[in-house]
Amino acid sequence: MAWLPTLIKACYFLAALLFILGLKRMSSPRTAQGGIVWAGVGMLLAVLATFALPDMHNRGLILAAVVIGVAAAWWSGRRVAMTDMPQMVALYNGMGGGAAAAIGAAELFGFSASAVTLLDGGTFTADGAGPDTAQLSLAVLGALIGAVSFSGSLIAFAKLQGWLDRRFVFPGQRAVNMAVLAAAVVIGVMLVTGQLTSPLIVAFFVLALLFGLMMTLPIGGADMPVVISLYNAFTGLAVAFEGFVLQNEAMIIAGTVVGAAGTLLTQLMAKAMNRSLGNVLFGNFGAGGGTAQEIGGSQKPIEAADAAVMMAYAERVVIVPGYGMAVAQAQHKVWEFAQLLIARGVKVKFAIHPVAGRMPGHMNVLLAEAGVPYDLIVDMEDINPEFPTTDVVLVIGANDVVNPLAKTDPTSPIYGMPILDVANARQVIVVKRGKGTGFAGIENALFYADNARMLYGDGQAAAGQLVTELKGVDG
Repeated sequence: MAWLPTLIKACYFLAALLFILGLKRMSSPRTAQGGIVWAGVGMLLAVLATFALPDMHNRGLILAAVVIGVAAAWWSGRRVAMTDMPQMVALYNGMGGGAAAAIGAAELFGFSASAVTLLDGGTFTADGAGPDTAQLSLAVLGALIGAVSFSGSLIAFAKLQGWLDRRFVFPGQRAVNMAVLAAAVVIGVMLVTGQLTSPLIVAFFVLALLFGLMMTLPIGGADMPVVISLYNAFTGLAVAFEGFVLQNEAMIIAGTVVGAAGTLLTQLMAKAMNRSLGNVLFGNFGAGGGTAQEIGGSQKPIEAADAAVMMAYAERVVIVPGYGMAVAQAQHKVWEFAQLLIARGVKVKFAIHPVAGRMPGHMNVLLAEAGVPYDLIVDMEDINPEFPTTDVVLVIGANDVVNPLAKTDPTSPIYGMPILDVANARQVIVVKRGKGTGFAGIENALFYADNARMLYGDGQAAAGQLVTELKGVDG
């Protein structure tokens, strides 16, 4: 079967094309579903080709693991609520990093079992040849990055799930974190130079996992979208490095594509918050606190009937969704309300902030699930110039991404973050459960503005009231 290696490589090449084309299609909401299918087919092809490798061992165990993993993913994917999708992404991403770390561990322990470390640092196996420095370096680097992504993603999952407080800090935390990372790097260098002992390998992984935990614990909930993107990039890089160790082209290409996409997304998310990656990892955004700028005025409530009338006779209405809408699962009612407005001749658009929700694209997915046409969903850069000519903005569940303090208060934790300029609209109606603050833990000056009114209540209930009241307004 001399043709088998060629066939396997051809399958890997086709799988790589499907990965890249699938990712390209995921860049647009119109083709994203098809892109996911294409990438999934590519992954299936790569897995089947891998099973055909002549030197594969333990095919039965691997098949059993695949079946268990697919069954668990299918069950959880079918049951997860849209509001819980960000933490599922964090969890699955962590599994990818953990898998890469496990491959690195298997390779390092394998090298350790077959190698003899000499006093001069040379490494030899039983047949006279051992792993070269490049191979060891990639195995160690992939294992380090994968372990950090694994443990860090688990903390991100726990934070999004509400199992952990938003931040965990202590004096000298940065120094301790750097010391843990430095110790892991030192041991990694020792492994690369041939000191492949089991105690050192175990210590290396313990420190790498510990660093992932300690790096993520102090990060606030408002930064989780950026953190998820960063760990996604980490997982991709770890998979690519371990692919080089195993000389598996599919892993190299898939990991590189995921790593590049995650890196670009992380940069875009940080830019959308006007913050550097270092500030995300070591800053205080999401830590809570007040603001030095005095907020005058008071919050002015409005009834659903009055709000419905105000929007019924408006020419232009912009709806700004946030995570509160997702929690209330109000997207279907909001779209029903928007459809009623459109039927009356009102021009309706949905404005999306890049970091609205718990992960990139969260609001877009929710609105698409409710059936909102893509051409009604507008990004921040495009919608901001339109707010001064907008009659009414309906904010439902959004907070920090519409807070004017981001532009006016240099002491605010969100200062400099680009926001949706809803305060420039003629009238603003904010649907909010209570008077609490957003992720950043600060008051929202928009809620006290002269042109803002507060419609208090659960998002779905409030949207339902608006629908009922709008139906009763004379045409």
